[in-house]
Amino acid sequence: MELINMQTEINKALDTLKQGGIILYPTDTIWGIGCDATNTDAIAKIFKIKNRKDSKALISLVANKQQLKAITENIPNLDITSSPTTIIYPNVKGLCQNILSENGSAAIRIVKDKFCQKLILSFGKAIVSTSANISGEMTPKQFSEISKEIKNNVDYIVNLHQNKLMAIPSSILMINKDTSITKIR
Repeated sequence: MELINMQTEINKALDTLKQGGIILYPTDTIWGIGCDATNTDAIAKIFKIKNRKDSKALISLVANKQQLKAITENIPNLDITSSPTTIIYPNVKGLCQNILSENGSAAIRIVKDKFCQKLILSFGKAIVSTSANISGEMTPKQFSEISKEIKNNVDYIVNLHQNKLMAIPSSILMINKDTSITKIR
């Protein structure tokens, strides 16, 4: 039953993403607000929903290394299988300018959650993932803590894992110009 429900939710979220819409969805870390990472208008909607300055970069999620290779060639050989890890890559290509840092870098995570992996694989490209809160407010630990303001302003709410506690953000590493790695979080 869960598998049938998951495929239904993937299809509905996929339709929303393809139309330039915004989804509220469970990730491998916390509840996120997402859209097509190559759609400038959709990304602008997320900044508006979150009341967030558009000068702050957003995280993008990919399903696997193949999708990551389409965005950056600078992939370190790290063993990051233990916990979700977001890596800030320099010189990213193929994502919208309004989710990149001023220096052209982008925060990207290979997602571990089955729903997210299947959704992103079906979509065929990266999706944005930013915490499901208004900027400056606490990050919700579960679906019931997400504000009505957020819920009312997205185009589709994924009906999975709504009772699950999701309170652990990803670790964040940055690849420096000299290819060394700096731990940020």
